[in-house]
Amino acid sequence: MPSKTTKSTPPATTVKGPAKPKSAAKASSTKTAAAADAKKTAAKASAGSPHPLEGKPAPAFTLAAQNGATLSLKDLTARGNLVLYFYPKDLTPGCTTEACDFRDNISELREAGAEVVGVSGDSSALHDRFIAKHGLNFPLLSDPDNKVAKAYGVYKMKSLYGRQFMGIERTTFIIDRKGVIRHVFPKVKVNGHANAVLSALQSLS
Repeated sequence: MPSKTTKSTPPATTVKGPAKPKSAAKASSTKTAAAADAKKTAAKASAGSPHPLEGKPAPAFTLAAQNGATLSLKDLTARGNLVLYFYPKDLTPGCTTEACDFRDNISELREAGAEVVGVSGDSSALHDRFIAKHGLNFPLLSDPDNKVAKAYGVYKMKSLYGRQFMGIERTTFIIDRKGVIRHVFPKVKVNGHANAVLSALQSLS
C-alpha cells in the first residue's frame, strides 16, 4: 500500500508592536516608583493609632531664637500652619540631614501654607553656627531646660549602644493657625521626611 504523507502545520506568527524606547520606559518606571514611594511614606505616617496629642491644643511656649530674637507659638501660628520639629542636636549627621531636607523643600512647604521651625536643647549661639554653616532658611529655637520638649512629650529615655539616657526623640508636629495639633510624626526617619510632611499639609482641610 502507498504510504500516507503527513502535512505539518506551520507555526503561528505573532505580530509584535513597536518596542518602547528603553530610555522612555526607564523614565516612566522611575516616575511611577517615586510616586509610589511618596504615597507609601504618607500612608505609613498616617498608619496606626492616632497620637495622643492629635486634635488637642498645642502647648504654648516662648523661646529664644537665633540672633537674640524670641518667638512664641502664638506668633508663629498667626502666620499660618506651623511645622514644629524637635531634634536632638545641632551639627550632628542625622539632624543636619533633616534640617537640610527642610531647607531644600521650604518653598513647597510655604506654598502649602506652613512655616518650619526647629527646636532642640542647644543654645542660641550654637543655633547661629548651625544656621550659618548650612544656610538654613527657617528659625531654630533654644529649649535648654527641655521644658517645651517635655510639654510635647518628646523628652524621653533613649538607648544607644547599650547606654540609656534622657534626650529628645525626633518628632514633628503640624499645628494649624488655631493652635491645634493636626498631625504628629513620632520617631522620625530623616530621609524623605520633608516630603511626608508636605503630603500631610496638602491633605489638611
